[in-house]
Amino acid sequence: MLAGYGLSQNDAFMAQLQTALDAQNIDVRVINASVSGDTSGDGLERLDWALADTPDAVILGLGANDMLQGISPDLVRKNLSQILATLDTKKVPVLLAGMMANRALGHDYVTKFDAIYPDLAEQYGAILYPFYLDGVALDPALNQPDLRHPNAAGVNKIVAAILPYVARLLERP
Repeated sequence: MLAGYGLSQNDAFMAQLQTALDAQNIDVRVINASVSGDTSGDGLERLDWALADTPDAVILGLGANDMLQGISPDLVRKNLSQILATLDTKKVPVLLAGMMANRALGHDYVTKFDAIYPDLAEQYGAILYPFYLDGVALDPALNQPDLRHPNAAGVNKIVAAILPYVARLLERP
């Protein structure tokens, strides 16, 4: 979702976030290291590549594709934990963009999956944005026809909501 599936480059999350930060005169360059369709395992596999630009901070938004594929929450937790441990070792502050499981996946899956993000944020001292799609999920006016991927208006709403969390992230040493 951070990658901007189905959107023009200018409408995607990273571009809209850069525009919002510029509008607030926050001097930062947003680097897009996201790849559409990535699972937490994919993100872990290419973590060294993603860190090649030596970022000062990271917005970590993986796990939605894992959930959509029914990947075990235990594996998602393990992958995200390894990513966060690496970032912690490198002293890179993190904003963890949380996700919630589709309720149709059943109580056990939902309970395990939904606990991943708050647990890991606490464990690694990451800033938690609890639900990346808050106020956008399943709203036809804010999503593409698949109701899974935000449209430009949905991304705009996400950026407005997450911006205070990004500001907190950028304040971290």
